[in-house]
Amino acid sequence: MDLASRYKGVVGLVFGDNPSSNEDSYIQRLLDRISNGTLPDDRRTAIVELQSVVAESNAAQLAFGASGFPVIVGILKDQRDDVEMVRGALETLLGALTPIDHARAQKTEVHAALMNSDLLSREAENITLLLSLLEEEDFYVRYFTLQILTALLMNSQNRLQEAILTTPRGITRLMDMLMDREVIRNEALLLLTHLTREAEEIQKIVVFEGAFEKIFSIIKEEGGSDGDVVVQDCLELLKNLLRNSSSNQILLRETMGFEPIISVLKLRGITYKFTQQKTVNLLCALETINMLIMGGATTDPGKDSNKLANRTVLVQKKLLDYLLMLGVESQWSPVAVRCMTFKCIGDLVDGHPKNREILASKVLGEDRQAEPALNSILRIILQTSSIQEFVAADYVFKTFCEKNREGQAILASTLIPQPHPTTRDPLEDDVNMSFGSMLLRGICSGETDGDLETCCRAASILSHVLKDNIQCKEKALKIVLESHVPSMGTPEPLFQRIVRYLAVASSMKSKDKSSTLEKSYIQQIILKLLVTWTVDCPAAVQCFLDSRHHLTYLLELVANPAATVCIRGLASILLGECVIYNKSNENGKDPFAVVDAVSQKMGLTTYFSKFEEMQSSFIFSSSERSREDHKPLTRTATPSEAEIEDVDVSGAMNKGNEDHTILISLFDPSFTGLVKSLEGSIRERIVDVYSRPKSEVAVVPADLEQRSGENEKDYINRLKAFIEKQCTEIQNLLARNSALAEDVASSGRSGQSQGSEQRASTVMEKVQMDSIRRELQETCQHLETIKTEKAKVESEASEYKNIAEKLESDLKGLSDAYNSLEQANYHLEKEVRSLKGGEDPMEYPDIEAIKEEVRKEAQKESEDELNDLLVCLGQEESKVEKLTAKLIELGIDVDKLLEDIGEESEAQGESEDDDDQ
Repeated sequence: MDLASRYKGVVGLVFGDNPSSNEDSYIQRLLDRISNGTLPDDRRTAIVELQSVVAESNAAQLAFGASGFPVIVGILKDQRDDVEMVRGALETLLGALTPIDHARAQKTEVHAALMNSDLLSREAENITLLLSLLEEEDFYVRYFTLQILTALLMNSQNRLQEAILTTPRGITRLMDMLMDREVIRNEALLLLTHLTREAEEIQKIVVFEGAFEKIFSIIKEEGGSDGDVVVQDCLELLKNLLRNSSSNQILLRETMGFEPIISVLKLRGITYKFTQQKTVNLLCALETINMLIMGGATTDPGKDSNKLANRTVLVQKKLLDYLLMLGVESQWSPVAVRCMTFKCIGDLVDGHPKNREILASKVLGEDRQAEPALNSILRIILQTSSIQEFVAADYVFKTFCEKNREGQAILASTLIPQPHPTTRDPLEDDVNMSFGSMLLRGICSGETDGDLETCCRAASILSHVLKDNIQCKEKALKIVLESHVPSMGTPEPLFQRIVRYLAVASSMKSKDKSSTLEKSYIQQIILKLLVTWTVDCPAAVQCFLDSRHHLTYLLELVANPAATVCIRGLASILLGECVIYNKSNENGKDPFAVVDAVSQKMGLTTYFSKFEEMQSSFIFSSSERSREDHKPLTRTATPSEAEIEDVDVSGAMNKGNEDHTILISLFDPSFTGLVKSLEGSIRERIVDVYSRPKSEVAVVPADLEQRSGENEKDYINRLKAFIEKQCTEIQNLLARNSALAEDVASSGRSGQSQGSEQRASTVMEKVQMDSIRRELQETCQHLETIKTEKAKVESEASEYKNIAEKLESDLKGLSDAYNSLEQANYHLEKEVRSLKGGEDPMEYPDIEAIKEEVRKEAQKESEDELNDLLVCLGQEESKVEKLTAKLIELGIDVDKLLEDIGEESEAQGESEDDDDQ
């Protein structure tokens, strides 16, 4: 057999080329007794001896692998009825696949267990044979078979997965083991946990075989989170089935629902008792829930809809209540559990408006001790002694405020300063304090004891409240804080108070070197707040520049070699914001004054180099990585109880990094992206400002003329002062240009990096491009002027053309009329000549005859009309006579009635005449 011959070559390297080696010959004799023995007891004794030798010696494992597998496989195939021999064969096989302590083994030794696993798994028939043994009735046969499959899986994972997939009912047999006795169930559970890692096809089959129901049934039997390591194995298997699989998550949501996994978080019995295993179980359950919150794989097209549905259902099933109980109200729970709980809360409300509203409406506690959940989380941030818990709780506010303008406005509306407390702990047991008041109290808490840790944490929360919300920024700028001792200080704006705390933190760091490692993130977080606050907020820039000491301190901080790379970089960004968001025209506070101060203090090249140093620092290069860098909990990676209690941060300054590694979590990709975008805008704006210096005096010819009533001497003195001022300004401009040229030249001479030369040439190119751009703009304006004049001339020409056409038309009309008159005149003259020459006169109609005829016709018409009128009058007269007779019969005086009617008619006629007048 070719494989066996290669294996014998390896054995020869280990034992030597002497075939009479003691171990080798001893193994061969035992195998001969097992294969050729006639007495069953002798064969059983030989296999027991072989088992003990193989389990204790690496050399014996190698010798067994050369020729022992065919013998053992033959027993498993042909001697199924002899249960003791099958048990012994399986135990021997398990010993050959189990590594001996490698810590005591020499580095040059061959790992026999790995080679044996490789040899056994190469034949798919061997795996099929082992899977068939799972149907045997003997308990130990099934138990040892599961252990062998687990050992093979640990050493030859891919081959075993392929063999099980190709074996009919292979997965089904393993799933049936979950319903077996407890010991076999636990081994099968462990095997399935390893088998389903990164094996999508196996995951689908396992889910199809009813894995969800069996997993939650085992968890319930074991007591939920109070159970032992079996609960952890169940949750690990569940994570394998749900990780990066939207289809499995949807199946769980639509069939069993999320209630079983949520119920694991329910605290039972003595809630303040957290064993190591219970803590691990809770962490595994929280990791599983977080997988559901985050949805499926990033490449899955339906991830967003699945994620939204999962978050909605989880909140409907009261997950938020369990998380708040576990992370906020149960302060006796381990720090790791509380941190993971806060992460789940943050992810649950991230990008989900409805869940944000529900979180904002949650109230914790009872009766007088009740307070909003957000206030309780803020209190934890300000009071906890764990940096990890502060970062985790800070993540809740980050996701709550991200693109949530209404939520930010609600939180900012509570920013109302309160009187200074008289108690020792200003934040203790005051549940009636509003969110904003507690936040302001936290910012000012370092005023008395000199510890800016609480102030730094409150500043981080305030940066989330103000981010990308100009209304909240302007509202916060109006907040004025009283001094801790009113008689010894004047009120100052909140913005300026925070700048003062930044300076205090710098001075404290320089005085107390021992606290550098421990508190090296305070200045960075305060600078993050100031950078976030001044973005798109000219009022904040104006407030910063209102005190001339602020600009001086910031320049000193940028140039301070003792400050960390991150501090110098963020201070440079803040300094640049004072240029790009500066709308002031006041002398000494305008953008040109800031750029001039930077140029005189350190030079633009040195200033720009702070950006590159910051972007290449450990904090900014590491912030691009995902927040999911933590290693998931497994049975092999379970931390100790001390590690669970809190996360060790003593290695914060590893690899020579000066900035605290906790900043990797606080400086999320959105903030680092903001800093990078600001960097480009700052470069362009500073070059633009420097290439276009401000004219401090507008030279108006009238200023050079002598004023009325001004004598010659005063006029000359005024002109002299004006010229001296102009000379001073010219000297200042020359000095600035000289400094800029010196920076460019020094950057070219210094061989530090090619980037400096490129930056210098970039500055000059930008200045040249700006000059060319201005000339192009002037040319375009001149061209537009010419086009306008051309259009005007064309319009006038069109008008004149229309007038000429009208005059031509009028002239033609006059010409036609003149011709008509000429013709009429010609005919008249012709008639006159004919009359004078005795010709027959023209025949004219008889006018008198025509008049007579017309008169007769008119007389005839009038006679006809008169006859018609007489007929009508006769008819009317007869009607009047009949009416008169009728009235007389009725006894009415007709004459009097006619008189009254006549008077009324006269009166009516007079009134009409008056109206006409």
